[in-house]
Amino acid sequence: MRGVFATAVALTVVLGAVLAVSPRARADEPMTKTQGDAILDELRQIKKLLERMPPAPSAAAAPRADERVKVGLGTAPSIGRSDAPVVMVEFTDYQCPFCQRFHMTAFNDLKREYIDTGKIRYVSRDLPLPMHPHAMSAANAARCAGEQNREKFWEMRHRLIVNANQLGTDKYTALADELKLDRAAFQACLAGDKYKAQIEKDVTDAGLAGIGGTPSFIIGRVSGDGVDGVKVVGAQPFGVFDARLKELLK
Repeated sequence: MRGVFATAVALTVVLGAVLAVSPRARADEPMTKTQGDAILDELRQIKKLLERMPPAPSAAAAPRADERVKVGLGTAPSIGRSDAPVVMVEFTDYQCPFCQRFHMTAFNDLKREYIDTGKIRYVSRDLPLPMHPHAMSAANAARCAGEQNREKFWEMRHRLIVNANQLGTDKYTALADELKLDRAAFQACLAGDKYKAQIEKDVTDAGLAGIGGTPSFIIGRVSGDGVDGVKVVGAQPFGVFDARLKELLK
């Protein structure tokens, strides 16, 4: 089963790479050399991962991109109106270069046009990928910051994504100091892996929704304790999300 999951992760991340460097993405903002190098390194890691794995047996087909799926809202803080008519859930990995590209391009437009205007509620869930050694600890660090102040979760989240190639305990502590967090409480939270179980629940829920790579999104309306919507995969340009959201908000 683990081999099947790893294969799904690798293949979906490759798809994310293709989307991130597509002409549509470049039209929004040119890719920097640093971002390009990060993506090439990511692809090399994926290749090594695939080479180590035995062929995976056939499995039931998971939901494809653009299929309707339902997923829970998770336990991390959200932003936007709690009663917004539409919810957008992102599954992210703090060490993923595609997540960084999305965050530094399309997310800014989404926040300005939809989150800050009360049209959508934005939910962040975690999907630390196996080839990223600091992804799990970074997810824990963001939640530890949010433990002290709800807004600090989003400030820490931003800083972690921007500094995706510098993650580690020393960096987390430095960022906590920048945010004026209680250092002792923050370090105790980090050391105890306090949110490991919640992060692992995010990983499980992502797998049940057919999500194996980052960034991936579910965009839809609240249904019970989750959101029932359409899956969008990869660091897509703002226009892709804009079209989906306009359709839902008609």
